[in-house]
Amino acid sequence: MPDPDALELEAEIRAGMATEIDEGEEIVPSDPEGDDDGSEEATSVDDLGLPMPVLAVDEALALLRDGSIELVGRLWASTNNAMLCVANLGDIAAACIYKPVMGERPLGDFPDYTLARREVAAFTVSRATGWDIVPPTILREGPFGEGMVQLWIRADPAVDPVALVVEEDPRLRRMTVFDAAVNNTDRKAGHLVPVPGGHVYGVDHGVTFSTVPKLRTVLWAWRGQPFTDEEAGVLRALRAGIDGRLGDELRSLLDPIEVRATARRIDGLIAAATFPYPDPRRPALPWPPV
Repeated sequence: MPDPDALELEAEIRAGMATEIDEGEEIVPSDPEGDDDGSEEATSVDDLGLPMPVLAVDEALALLRDGSIELVGRLWASTNNAMLCVANLGDIAAACIYKPVMGERPLGDFPDYTLARREVAAFTVSRATGWDIVPPTILREGPFGEGMVQLWIRADPAVDPVALVVEEDPRLRRMTVFDAAVNNTDRKAGHLVPVPGGHVYGVDHGVTFSTVPKLRTVLWAWRGQPFTDEEAGVLRALRAGIDGRLGDELRSLLDPIEVRATARRIDGLIAAATFPYPDPRRPALPWPPV
């Protein structure tokens, strides 16, 4: 018999599709001449023919860190002035996303001008898991000052992210563990990026690592289920890492209080040995959920 809670979650996800805004699909081209007449027209990213090679993580990080950044346009639906760019280094070029700190919208529940660093911190934890959940991401100077720069990942158009959620695709288990560890408050179906070959990336991690438990996600399919040995082992490795090099890296990006809260949160997950349940005192889903 279908789980009533699961049916309710599916209904809310499907309802949110009516308000879907996919910031990865359309951009407003940049105007290098500075003579914008106010008649901006959005265009599809796919129509631009930008280079989107598949790169090894270290190769991508070197490109993003050391390459020149050429502005292409602004993602039209982004609330934080995210920019589509091309990074160039030698004979390698790749599309990327640049989110300048100066463009971040103030939030009532996160300190101002910290979202870019949270995105990089999420990549740092993702890399420590070995699961390759977050695309290569760095913090650097760009056309509008310091910001987060992340490799653009071309999604497989044949895969529906909402279907992955509704059908409880097992590839999302790892991402669910990761989100619980970093306290992700905004895991929408639209933040899933399935790619050819079957891997699924997750993007948009600016609202993570809060000291207050506020997990908001569409990935509740495994709530209450025990972790596999692999999942439990990754959590233990993350916790050990916070006492070492991983902790040093996170403290360079986050408030030390947030790093300590992350350690306590992972301790709780290890002790429970199960996927968390929604907190009945807080919203379980981001809005819109897509």
